[in-house]
Amino acid sequence: MTTFTQTMFAAQQGFDVRVDWGMPGLRNVAALCPAVVLVDVLSFSTCVDVACARGAAVLPYPYKDSSAAAYAAQHRALLAGPRDHGGLSLSPGSLQTVAAGTRLVLPSPNGSTLARACHAPIVIAGCLRNAGAVASSVMRGSDGPVAIIAAGEQWPDGTLRVALEDLIGTGAIVHALPGSKSPEALAAEAVFLAARHHLHDKLTACASGRELVERGYADDVRLASQLNGSSCVPRLAEGAFQWDAALR
Repeated sequence: MTTFTQTMFAAQQGFDVRVDWGMPGLRNVAALCPAVVLVDVLSFSTCVDVACARGAAVLPYPYKDSSAAAYAAQHRALLAGPRDHGGLSLSPGSLQTVAAGTRLVLPSPNGSTLARACHAPIVIAGCLRNAGAVASSVMRGSDGPVAIIAAGEQWPDGTLRVALEDLIGTGAIVHALPGSKSPEALAAEAVFLAARHHLHDKLTACASGRELVERGYADDVRLASQLNGSSCVPRLAEGAFQWDAALR
């Protein structure tokens, strides 16, 4: 007789499109899906979209890890710096002129950390900018359920803070996907539909957006708010997100 655990009940089995949050969601929901979309709108997955659309490759890495410079050198890559130091960073605006062929190690506390931990056959970075393109790619490339994992943010004690921008971005991808959708996925879709005509206003007013605006990065919020402005589908392969030519 099969013993049903709480984790199995939470895995949203029986639905084609599943949604959950952070590392627990990755481990308990995404582990059962051949395709996983990671959503970190402000700002990792938006950065990945901007950079990969220009022909760069983005290597995710743990945040504030002292070995990042050595990792970048080992992989013949540049290491992104702090937002306020100028140069390439976790600011989407800083990546608008990145050169094709650049390999960039991009640490972040949420999306990048999830990417390092995800070992699904298909791992894609999704955001508002590429929601439709990502959904189309998943429909073509996966013959099983897809898990969309909203990265969220962190409270000072390291616990997960549900982030509105990631819920909206997740809902945008859910909306573009066919098939049966879990109640969790339908809830994310409903939030997106309620916000879709006011995306910039919502992202600017939410907690993460307000933080960036107050720090002088209002343009990053503007870039992240551009629904379906990109056809890029960044897929993780051999440790790097790239826009696979086969997906264009």
